[in-house]
Amino acid sequence: MKAATDKLSLALRAVADPTRRKILRLLHPSTIRKGSTPDGWTASDIEQRIKLAQPTISHHMKILKNAGLIETSKEGTWVRYRRIEVAIRAIRKGLLEEI
Repeated sequence: MKAATDKLSLALRAVADPTRRKILRLLHPSTIRKGSTPDGWTASDIEQRIKLAQPTISHHMKILKNAGLIETSKEGTWVRYRRIEVAIRAIRKGLLEEI
């Protein structure tokens, strides 16, 4: 149970920041389908929608990725980001079990 709790703590710290929650909402599959590609958003796409500088977006994406909440795919020089729905559901489930 300790490993699961540690993963939950890492994920909760990641989603504690309002900007990261906003990014996760943007990366929701239904939002991505409305965008230019079903493969996810690039940092530039996110930057335009969230209105933050690219280095700031990269910082937030690194935290979300380290928490296991997003995945990346490389497309030439572009990196595309998608949220991991299983991980989002695991946060909900883990939080309900802990409280």
